[in-house]
Amino acid sequence: MLGRKTLWALGLSAVVVLALAGRALAQETREGRRDRDPEQMRQRMEQFRQQAAERMKEMLGASDEEWKVLQPRIEKVQTLSRQARGGMGFRMMGGRRGGRGGDQPAEAASDREQSDIEKKMSDLQKLLQNKDAKAEDIKTALTAFRDARAAVRAELEKAQKELREILTLRQEAQLVTMGMLE
Repeated sequence: MLGRKTLWALGLSAVVVLALAGRALAQETREGRRDRDPEQMRQRMEQFRQQAAERMKEMLGASDEEWKVLQPRIEKVQTLSRQARGGMGFRMMGGRRGGRGGDQPAEAASDREQSDIEKKMSDLQKLLQNKDAKAEDIKTALTAFRDARAAVRAELEKAQKELREILTLRQEAQLVTMGMLE
């Protein structure tokens, strides 16, 4: 059986691989390498997600039956965690995308619809780019962003609680060491 440090390192490695893959894909787009098929890029990202999910399943020691129950809850917690950060992790690691929505976070510029918090952040960023924006407008946008983030954090806490309810103590501890649970 693998040690806890080894499992933690594997999980961290999976996160780093996904981040670097996203960054490489974003950089290719910025550099004008648009000759790649978008469908091929989506398939490649899906393959990375599947590999990360398989590593997570292995780290948690989950059977196929357990994983069918765990995976949707884990994915919900991961999605809400990203939203609670306002997509900031992707902006810091991957920068911004050129082309469509150059003023949007890299994650938000993808083909999927923006979440409420991403929309609020985008609105705030647009205001901040305007040097003539009124303080009152900035304050309103900032308050809307903070309110949206608070709502996502409340939803995240609920999702984490629902996930904890079906985990073994070992699985819960593993997810705590990975930063997915408190």
